[in-house]
Amino acid sequence: MSSSYLQNYWREATLYPVRMRDSSAVPSLCPRFHRASELIGRRWTGAIIYVLLKARCRFATLRAAVPGITDRMLSERLQELEEEGIVARTVVPETPVRVEYALTKKGRELASAVEAIAGWAERWPPAQAPAGRRPKRR
Repeated sequence: MSSSYLQNYWREATLYPVRMRDSSAVPSLCPRFHRASELIGRRWTGAIIYVLLKARCRFATLRAAVPGITDRMLSERLQELEEEGIVARTVVPETPVRVEYALTKKGRELASAVEAIAGWAERWPPAQAPAGRRPKRR
């Protein structure tokens, strides 16, 4: 056996220590977890939830708190979260009418997950964009 074969074998064995030969041994992904991670992992959604964990907010406050989000994207994300029962939209009958967004009980239960991600982000990723990425020109 050549040394390159052994080096490749060792690298693969280290990265992928369990080789699954039959399809019954392949780990399955829980559909509920997959759906939840797809919902919460959508762009801007985590940031919106993070801000709403701090306080109930009006639309303009959320827009100002989430860098780079457009009115359209914020509106779409809030609507999705409202349909999922994560965010409650309250219309305050004043002049002018005021609309506030707050997390529901279901939404507040995401606090520990968001805090865990925030803690991880403090320890690992860089605060700025990776090298090679330039900010969009306006």
